[in-house]
Amino acid sequence: MKVAIVHYWLVNMRGGEKVLEVLLEMFPQADIFTHVYDRATVSDVINSHPVYTSSINKLPFAKKLYQKYMPLMPKALMEFDLQDYDLIISSESGPAKGVVPNPDAYHICYCHSPMRYLWDMYHGYFRGANPLVRFFMSKLIPALRLWDVSSANLVDRFIANSSYVAKRIERYYNRKAAVVYPPVAIEKYLTLERKPEDFYLFFGQLTGYKRADIAIEACVRSGRKLVVAGAGAKSRDTGKYKKSKLVTFTGRVSDEEIRGLYSRAKALLFPGIEDFGIVPVEANAAGCPVIAFRKGGVLDTVKENGTGLFFDEQSTDSLIEAMDRFESCEEYFSDRKVFTEHVQRFSREAFVSGIRKIIEEQERV
Repeated sequence: MKVAIVHYWLVNMRGGEKVLEVLLEMFPQADIFTHVYDRATVSDVINSHPVYTSSINKLPFAKKLYQKYMPLMPKALMEFDLQDYDLIISSESGPAKGVVPNPDAYHICYCHSPMRYLWDMYHGYFRGANPLVRFFMSKLIPALRLWDVSSANLVDRFIANSSYVAKRIERYYNRKAAVVYPPVAIEKYLTLERKPEDFYLFFGQLTGYKRADIAIEACVRSGRKLVVAGAGAKSRDTGKYKKSKLVTFTGRVSDEEIRGLYSRAKALLFPGIEDFGIVPVEANAAGCPVIAFRKGGVLDTVKENGTGLFFDEQSTDSLIEAMDRFESCEEYFSDRKVFTEHVQRFSREAFVSGIRKIIEEQERV
């Protein structure tokens, strides 16, 4: 088979790019098509393949301002000539699935998320934008939504990275999606020795939707210690908590440092809503329980009363109540075997097996 992989943009190494790496290892002959490519920011695995870019890559400051060019990307996808390819895998959370395959090709879309700024998170993005951006959003978003829905007809099979994303695909595109969890490097954490100390952990970039504010307020109000690890905190956001001496902001941490935090934290606090969420899986692989808001990808990644607990309202009071419950039965979360068995479904091997199964099903048709 001649294989093309269409990835929205290649400007960093996050969860979507880790999925791309494994797809490239599965299909070493594959060519990559993308809107913007910054060779210096991606891995050797990606750089070892031919990479073809759209005209977006030539626009001013595209490697930094690529998201500003979003309205131009649907048309730019038409530049990719994929008529000679037998298998097309689009990796979608920005415009990627709207390529035109030949009639005999098989097009799989691995959907990390339907584009949030077009659908369920539109109002949040709109409120946070400046007046000029809001003006253009109001003019452009309706047409982009129409394109997004119509381009779903160019896909033969949707694959979602979680049940939560599968439901959103069905809602917006009226298409059923198989669920294949993305590969997580669980082996980096399985052998860590758990030595819980008297603090909770929040880990992730401090952007609004992750709701670090809920974790911080819950710990300050209830007199519990919290370590907040991840980039994004500003002095005006952190200053009011310095007097409490309960909250520690570490800023960006290394892989080794986060391994140490997972091994020592009482539990990971996860009050945001993620499409999948790699952090809870990593924490569970390290034997660290997760206390999460009951919505999003964590419904797949956390086993209730096995590897963590849920709280039902995205509020400080609800999280405090969940931490109270956790501390009343903390010993029930000490069986490392439960954690190890649970996270196997998120391994690289499970991902490869799931993707191969879907391709083989088509080959038998």
